[in-house]
Amino acid sequence: MFAIISDIHSNLEALTAVLDDIKSRGIKTIYCLGDVVGYGPNPKECLDLVIEKTKASVLGNHDYAVLYEPTNFNLGAEYAAHWSRQVLEEEPDAELNKRRWKYLGDQLMRKTINVKLGDIKTKIDLVHASPRRPINEYVFPDDVYNMPGKIRSLFETTSHICFIGHTHLPGVFLEDPDFYTPEELGEVYPIVPDEKAIINVGSVGQPRDRDPRASYVVVEGNEVHFIRLEYDFETTVKKIYEIELLDNFEGDRLGEGK
Repeated sequence: MFAIISDIHSNLEALTAVLDDIKSRGIKTIYCLGDVVGYGPNPKECLDLVIEKTKASVLGNHDYAVLYEPTNFNLGAEYAAHWSRQVLEEEPDAELNKRRWKYLGDQLMRKTINVKLGDIKTKIDLVHASPRRPINEYVFPDDVYNMPGKIRSLFETTSHICFIGHTHLPGVFLEDPDFYTPEELGEVYPIVPDEKAIINVGSVGQPRDRDPRASYVVVEGNEVHFIRLEYDFETTVKKIYEIELLDNFEGDRLGEGK
C-alpha cells in the first residue's frame, strides 16, 4: 500500500492534513509528482516535509521554474516562482539551504517503479504532467473529445499505468479515449492487467475541480482510492494576503477550488 501526492504548491496546511491522514492509515510509502513549491506561502516548510516523508519525487514545472526560470507562466505564477526562489536563497542555515537545493536539483522528470498490485506485477510511471512531456504538457478531461488523437498518442508512451498531476483535476483517462471523474468511479479505480490508464491524482494544495478539499490517492492492492480532505485553507489564504509578491487570487481560489 502506498500514497501518491502532487501539486502541493507551498500550501503547508493542506500538506500537513494529507500527511496526517496518510499516517493514520498506516501507510509508510509516499510518492510525490512534483510542484512542491509555487503559488503558496510556505515553500521551505513544504520542501522539508516532502524531503522527510516521501520515498521519491519527480520534477514539476513550478519546481523547475524556481530552479531555473518560469516558462509560459502567467504573471502571478511568475512572481510566485521568483519569490519562492528568494525565500529559499535567503535561508541562513547553510546545511538546510544546501539540502533543499540539492533535493530540487536531483529530481528526475520520470520515475518508473516495479510494483505488485494485488496479483498483478507491473511497472507504473510517475510524472508530473504527461507521459509524453513529463514537466509541462497539460492533459485535460475535455481532450478526450476535443483532441482524441492527443490522448491516443499519450497512451502509445504508456506501458500500463501512469500517474500524473499538473492540471489539478483528479480522474482516470482510458485508451478509448475516455475520462472518468472520481465520483463517476465511486472514488475507486480497479487496475486490471489488460487496461492502460493515465491517472491524475489531483492537487494537495490547490484543487481546481470546484472542490476545495485537498486531493491525493492511495493504492491498495489493485485499487486506486481517491481521497479528499478538509483543511484549514483560511489560514493559507491569510498568509498569501500578507506577502506582497504573491497574488491575492492565489488565496481567493483556494476556498472555491478553482
